[in-house]
Amino acid sequence: MRPLETLVRYKAWADKLFFQCVSELDAKQLTTKQPIIFGSLIRTLNHSYLMDFAWKCNLLGERHGLTTRNPVEHPDFRALRERQEAIDAWFVEYGSALSNSELEAEIAFEFIGGGKGQMSRADVLLHVVNHTTYHRGHAADMLYRFNVMPPATDLSVFLKETRETDAQV
Repeated sequence: MRPLETLVRYKAWADKLFFQCVSELDAKQLTTKQPIIFGSLIRTLNHSYLMDFAWKCNLLGERHGLTTRNPVEHPDFRALRERQEAIDAWFVEYGSALSNSELEAEIAFEFIGGGKGQMSRADVLLHVVNHTTYHRGHAADMLYRFNVMPPATDLSVFLKETRETDAQV
């Protein structure tokens, strides 16, 4: 398996574990004002999802229709969790299907805040994984504030668990 395939699989695994943990919170905890630009835990998770959606659209050459990276409105937790799982599955399938030359091909896009950009598909996938990891850290900090221990979502834990699972098959 190529490193990028491993990383998109890692992202899907980490997101699933994290959402399982967050599902134990009540609606008040999800929306409690937090000292972060996104304002709350659910809005932070929604931001991560929306940026995944924007990058998916960029990869496909489609318009995403987003005008802000931080919308006030967000879906309920269950819908957000389902959307995140679906888009994670898409990234796993997409990343696995690309040839090396397709991964290196450059795509052009417009940043949500304005301005044009260009990146290889490989760099976009790396960014998607890194961006979510970054905000999962913010969200973990919010969980600590509720005396909830976030799951260990380190890449090394994923590699250990998936290699053990693969060895058992």
